[in-house]
Amino acid sequence: MNSTLPKVTTIGTFDGIHIGHQKILKQVVQLAKAKGYIPVVLTLFPHPRMVLQKDDSIKLLNTIEERIELLKTFGIKEVIVKKFTKDFANLSARDYVKQILVDELNTKEIVIGYDHHFGKNRSANITNLLDFSKIYDFNVEEIPAQDLEEVTVSSTKIRNALNQGQVALANSYLGYNFFVTGNVIKGKGLGRTIDFPTANIGIIASYKLIPCNGVYVVKSKINKKLVFGMMNIGTNPTVNGKTQSIEVHFFNFNEDIYNSELKIEFLKRLRSEEKFKNLEALKIQLNKDRENALSFIKELDD
Repeated sequence: MNSTLPKVTTIGTFDGIHIGHQKILKQVVQLAKAKGYIPVVLTLFPHPRMVLQKDDSIKLLNTIEERIELLKTFGIKEVIVKKFTKDFANLSARDYVKQILVDELNTKEIVIGYDHHFGKNRSANITNLLDFSKIYDFNVEEIPAQDLEEVTVSSTKIRNALNQGQVALANSYLGYNFFVTGNVIKGKGLGRTIDFPTANIGIIASYKLIPCNGVYVVKSKINKKLVFGMMNIGTNPTVNGKTQSIEVHFFNFNEDIYNSELKIEFLKRLRSEEKFKNLEALKIQLNKDRENALSFIKELDD
């Protein structure tokens, strides 16, 4: 990071980087372009609840790596990730502004929502920020309530949609397809025995949200080729499985992709996970799932 160059900075968790967030990012990028400054996002990780309340149950729409990558696709040149610790939480509002925004980043413009709070116990607000701006010589660009409320979307709404398998709704809020990133790991090889070989996906970040159990239409780019498939999230109850796994059967594809890292996008949920009386009944259903998935994919092309 070049701290000497002036910055336009916005601050937030930006989990999901949904269409509401994108509106803020667009404003940051436009302002930076007009002023000849660098557009920057200051974000915190881990999530404050993970640190202050030791809450491991919170699931995020993006891993921190995915968040950084996505922010850059929206024109942000630098993503500053501040490690959220108890010491950081205890920084006074003045120290936070002076040490981080001014001294470290050389912020000349801050773009922020009307309801933003910061500093110890989140006690400071936009009024305090305006006071600091006079002392430390930067401008504050406030995003008014009506601008943010026009987009009635939140990261919580998206999490809820995915927890209910409502992929199309979640994707409409995100403005892109929800995705997971993971490594292809060794599975039990059960799919191969019923002519549905699968790639087992290992998600490294335990805090990454995984949509609810079921069968989904997905797509991925593998070796620069677009490949469609169907994903099962669940415990494989037909064979009395106990632990959740994520398996993808790619259509018209038989390359060896063990240990590859894949980004897999969710397009549609076909059905919930079921327990079948035997493997033959499961195979019949999987053939139906494949037909339904392929007809959905065909509609995408038409």
